[in-house]
Amino acid sequence: MGDREANLRAASGALADEGVRVTRMSSIYETEPVDYLEQPWFLNCALAGETELPALELIKKLREIEARMGSKKLVAKGPRLIDMDILLYGQETIDTPELQVPHPRMHLRRFVLAPLAEIAPEQKHPSWAGTVSDLLARTTDRSQVRRWPAD
Repeated sequence: MGDREANLRAASGALADEGVRVTRMSSIYETEPVDYLEQPWFLNCALAGETELPALELIKKLREIEARMGSKKLVAKGPRLIDMDILLYGQETIDTPELQVPHPRMHLRRFVLAPLAEIAPEQKHPSWAGTVSDLLARTTDRSQVRRWPAD
């Protein structure tokens, strides 16, 4: 919602104040809504970063950034100002009510895999059969994902 590109850039810029050093950022992609279809298209990107924060503390910091920016999830999977997730945290597997890593649906979503494959195509996780590029090639998700701004 709002100025989608400015929201992405503000959220990624806020990470430094929370103890995260961004080391790579994918291109921005405009992506078709999935699940809840009656909403505008999203802008998505993937970031790689370094932090000393434990994963559960990191997800709390991401939620704080969202709240400071005024983001509210009024409808599950519906439009919102910003939504930040932890897709991977090293080679860890985390399964708590607050956080699941790897993100439990990332391998099913082209809007996640396309930007992630741009910055980490050979990334593997012990729970996967293959790399991020392999997952992208095999996904059955045919939703549209295109670089932003569109040419």
